[in-house]
Amino acid sequence: MNWEPWSGCHQISDGCTNCYYYGPHAKRYGQNTITKTDKFDWPIRMNAKGEYNIKGNKILATCFATDFFLPEADEWRKEVWQIIKQRQDIEFLILTKRIDRFLVSLPSDWGEGYDNVNIGCTVENQEIADYRLPLFLSYPIKRRFIACAPLLEAIDLIPYLEGVEHVTVGGETAKEARICDYD
Repeated sequence: MNWEPWSGCHQISDGCTNCYYYGPHAKRYGQNTITKTDKFDWPIRMNAKGEYNIKGNKILATCFATDFFLPEADEWRKEVWQIIKQRQDIEFLILTKRIDRFLVSLPSDWGEGYDNVNIGCTVENQEIADYRLPLFLSYPIKRRFIACAPLLEAIDLIPYLEGVEHVTVGGETAKEARICDYD
């Protein structure tokens, strides 16, 4: 399941060049105005019986079609953190290319992290990995993962795996996708 409380994005690195969602061959190309969606409060919406529409014990990919740490969403993110905290029965996956904005984007009660939040850092090449991953590992995060996507070149992750629960790898999917060499 995916939850997109806001939409729109703008490129931050080479991994964004052929974005499957906002890249030059995507139907949302050029949508770089960040706006709230009609699903903003989706995890806490209730049905007529007073039950959550999204049942517990789910994994909810959060902002996989945008970036959770976009500066334009700073004010909205405060409310989203409250929603996440309220739904302790849901595991939220948050993936970002903007890990450098992590500390300025946290709720005041974050501490070492929420038990139901997995933070993922995206890297696409060695230069980006060497910049983002030391930051990522220095932050107070209970559950962390790395996404090498799109994988644009060989990346040595060995220095960055301590405390990382899993690594995912993937290539581009757009018409102009660059070759992804898994070797």
